[in-house]
Amino acid sequence: MKLIVDSGSTKTDWIALDESGNILFETQTLGLNPQVLTEYIIEERIINNYQLYQSRKDVTHLYFYGAGCGTKPPVELISRVFETIFVNAELIIKEDTYAAAYAVATPNESSIVCILGTGSNCSYFDGKKLHQRITSLGYVLMDDASGNYFGRQMLRDYYFNKIPSDLALKFKEEYDLADEVIKDNLYKKPNPNTYLATFARFLIENKDTKYAQKLIRKGLKLFIKNQILQFEESSTSSVHFVGSIAFYLEKELRKVMKSLGLKTGKIVKKPIDGLVKYHQFL
Repeated sequence: MKLIVDSGSTKTDWIALDESGNILFETQTLGLNPQVLTEYIIEERIINNYQLYQSRKDVTHLYFYGAGCGTKPPVELISRVFETIFVNAELIIKEDTYAAAYAVATPNESSIVCILGTGSNCSYFDGKKLHQRITSLGYVLMDDASGNYFGRQMLRDYYFNKIPSDLALKFKEEYDLADEVIKDNLYKKPNPNTYLATFARFLIENKDTKYAQKLIRKGLKLFIKNQILQFEESSTSSVHFVGSIAFYLEKELRKVMKSLGLKTGKIVKKPIDGLVKYHQFL
């Protein structure tokens, strides 16, 4: 059995394939980002899923594409957890950008592949391999135009009284914005990046307001300037996007990209379907 896994910070999609490439089952767990979670929490999220636990010994190949797996230490952490659960599986662990590339990029054709979800990143795909020129320092310092970026900006604007009063009132009615609640989620509980990203829903639902449009444009331009334009190939290559933020802000994203003379390619919400097709033919 092959197990294909696409893991973000918010949620993780799992699809099991038999030897012929047929889908045996699909399931979902919470995100498994090793940059912000302990081994115990990651293990708990997996073994508490009935289908995964019941089939753990049947898995022969596990292909894991995960947020936070861009450096050696988090990959080693994930490997330790998986080795104790999927005892008969050969492990292939790569960062989530590979999942995005396999899902949207055309083989043997160069393009730029971006992720805009809870977090964000960008790579150049030469048709076979991915190339990155910036080392991510995590959600606190990086992740422009991501869900956690927009959530962070909205919380700051709310507390600095920069959100229009009518929108601020609506924001307060939908979320618990007490300072002690926010600080508890940011500094004591796991997944602070995912917590911040929950506020992006409000921005998307109210994206036609002047305030939202200004914030969205600012975030997208920062991402394009800091990430996409680092590659000289950006002027000639298609730029593909994967992730919920890109998906729900597609109109705004295409508009900003066009204004900067860049070619927008595919925009998909999540790469798991494309990943399955990729692995069915391995």
